[in-house]
Amino acid sequence: PYYVDINQDLFIEAYLHSSDSNLVLFVDTCVASPTPYNFTTVTYDIIRNGCVRDSTYATYYSPYRHIVRFTFNAFQFIRNNPLVYLQCELAVCRAYDYSSRCYQGCITRSKREASS
Repeated sequence: PYYVDINQDLFIEAYLHSSDSNLVLFVDTCVASPTPYNFTTVTYDIIRNGCVRDSTYATYYSPYRHIVRFTFNAFQFIRNNPLVYLQCELAVCRAYDYSSRCYQGCITRSKREASS
């Protein structure tokens, strides 16, 4: 666990350990929860489907394709729950495969029209 103050910048780095240098790492989704076992009921989206949801989220340059770096401000869920758990989903793709998830960026799903 990391102990931080509210609004303190959190810096995160994810590193892909692989002997294949032609792999790319992409942050698809990062969700925060007040509990470590439930990331669906009470959650806060930091980034979802490659789309930034938290205004304090920012990416940092990485000289390597297999390392991603980002930051966001620490926060607390209401009702004085002092703990926040983070779950991130990352995609691993072949470098320069522009049809892969890593090169699609933010994916917004269109809503379906209700039929009569």
